[in-house]
Formats: sequence, C-alpha cells, structure tokens
Amino acid sequence: MARNIDGTELSRVMRAEMAQQVAELHAAGVTPGLSVVLVGNNPASQAYVASKTRACEALGMKGQTLNLPEDVSKEELFAVIDRLNSDATVHGILVQLPLPSHLPYKAVLEHIHPDKDVDGFHPQNAGLAFVGDPRAFIPCTPAGILEMLRRENIPTRGKHVVIVGRSLIVSKPLASLLMAPGPDATVTITHRHTPDLASFTRQADILIVAVGKQNLITADMVKPGVVVIDVGQNRVEDPGSARGFKMVGDVDFDAVSQVAEAITPVPGGVGPMTITMLLANTLQAARARVTRSQP
Repeated sequence: MARNIDGTELSRVMRAEMAQQVAELHAAGVTPGLSVVLVGNNPASQAYVASKTRACEALGMKGQTLNLPEDVSKEELFAVIDRLNSDATVHGILVQLPLPSHLPYKAVLEHIHPDKDVDGFHPQNAGLAFVGDPRAFIPCTPAGILEMLRRENIPTRGKHVVIVGRSLIVSKPLASLLMAPGPDATVTITHRHTPDLASFTRQADILIVAVGKQNLITADMVKPGVVVIDVGQNRVEDPGSARGFKMVGDVDFDAVSQVAEAITPVPGGVGPMTITMLLANTLQAARARVTRSQP
C-alpha cells in the first residue's frame, strides 16, 4: 500500500517557515502584498481566490481581491493592472484564470510587470526559469511539486519521470526544471495524442499526471514502486456531500495505491503546495524590492 504524500502537512511546515521571514520584513517596515484580479462570478474561481487571500492574511501578508464584471473590457482590465504595477505596496499580481473568452489571456498575463508576476507566466520569467536564472518566478504548481519531492526525500537524479500533459502552466515548465542540473531527471512528456500511453507510463519511476480526466491512470498502467503525483482536479457528483460534489484527480487512487510506493491524494496533495508556492513567490518579490531599494 502506497504512503500518502501529504501536501497539507508539507504546506503547514513551509508556511511556518515563511511566517518568520514575513516577520523579518515587518521589522524592516515592509508588508508583502498580493493582489488578485478576478473577472466574473465563476464559483470555483471565487472559492480558489478566497483561499489564496486567507492564506496571505494568515501569514501576516496583505491579500486583496479586485472583482471585475464579466463584461470588463481589455482596456479597463489593463488599467487595473497598470495601477497595481505602479503601486509600491503591491509586490505580487495574479490574474485568476480562466478569463472570459473576449479577453486575450496571453496579452493580459504579459501586461503584468515581470517583477510582480508571482504566477511565473510572463514570457520573461518563463525564459529566466528555462535558463536556470534564480531571479525567475517559477510557476507555482511545478515549484510545489519539486518542493514536495525534495521534502519527501524522493530522488530524481537519474530517474525516469513521465509527465502526462503538455500545458504551459504545469507540464512544460516542470519538464524543464526536472531536467536541469540538480534534479537531473530524464523526462518524457506525453499527451492525449500519444499512442499507447500505458507503454510510457509503465516506464516511469515518477509519474506526474496533469490532464483533467478522472481515472485516466489505472493500476495496470504503472509499475510497482512508482511515485505518483496527481495534479488533476475533477469535480464529480457526490449526493452524500453537503456541496453535492467532490474533487478527484486523474489517477484511480484506490487501485494505483496498491501498486505505487507513494502517491498524492486529491484533495490534499498538490493543491495546498500550489498556494504555498504562490505565497513563497510573493515573499520573494517583496524581498527583491527591498534589495533594489537599498543604496
């Protein structure tokens, strides 16, 4: 039976460490600040943004949410981002995705100043991360996965990591980070057009799944002793729940747990680490601003 990789507990430990760093900034007269821009009334996005704001405040950071109407124009949204870019009390800016279809999300993300792009989606940060520059903000989910592997003492050097998915937010940056000096993994990226997916997943020492399809990975698709990182977030009906639904991952958790050495649950695995790394990036942005302001 696989051991659970508890992202909630890892996050608790990391946030306790960060609280000390926030206190040190407070002593220097600086309160790290994160501003989240939320367009529209998507319930899932609203809940996720609220959790980010609560996490900020629990650490002694300033968290604010700017709610904009569903029909906000590109120009109006850009004006809000411009104001946040120029606000010295705002160290991190995040525009919650997905955006309504009339807004060009790539242009919106590129409008955030790279020094405040704590999601790590700006092309400048993506390029810096690709070449291993420590100034880069690493996208939060890949950063959280790397931190999870490190803190769980799961070796990556010389290991074959198979990633299912090819998104710009998770899979592509994660592949680059895992291949870099330090992690030193051998990485294979697969996706929905990969023929005979199971022939690749069975080769994995570490299998990372980020697709958004319930039970995509079954027990016969993994080898004994694999480490499974499930990034999937799928809402399924659950009449027994007060909310009427529950969240599950991309992996058949019960069955794969019988084969794997270690596995992340959904919820309680990668999700808490993603928010924790957002806090870490905001803290990094605040410290960098302090450094730049020193003579």
